[in-house]
Amino acid sequence: MAAPTFFTGSWADAVRDALQAGPGPEIRATALPEYWDFFDLIRSGYTASWALGVRDLPRPLGGAPSYLLVRWDAGKVAECRVTGPDDPLEATYVLAGDYADWRALHDGYDARRAVMYRKILLEEGNLLTFFQTIYFFVECLAVIVRAGASFPD
Repeated sequence: MAAPTFFTGSWADAVRDALQAGPGPEIRATALPEYWDFFDLIRSGYTASWALGVRDLPRPLGGAPSYLLVRWDAGKVAECRVTGPDDPLEATYVLAGDYADWRALHDGYDARRAVMYRKILLEEGNLLTFFQTIYFFVECLAVIVRAGASFPD
């Protein structure tokens, strides 16, 4: 089955399902159990929301800045959808990256490096509070990427 097109409703649905499932055993085997214990602890009570944006979305995908809105409620994905450029943007944290950087993530660029090297940049929200849960966020970003996406050329 082909991967859903990046930044579409079907892609958001696939991302929601992947986030709800979380990192699988093959991913969890790559780090110490204590790392995942901490991840699970953060997730269990997580209640923030993220608006993950693409600054320069190509015209076949809308052409205007759009966001994947992910709202967490006590560790569960309560909402996951693509918003349009005219939709109100209400999220605890707003992050964005260029289309090329999102593509690079899907082509294998490391999620931790994407945040560390400011490829995905926090644009709105409390920086200190965000970075208190950064490991949870980067692992979720990696899950989002592993959900798969196709990119129109």
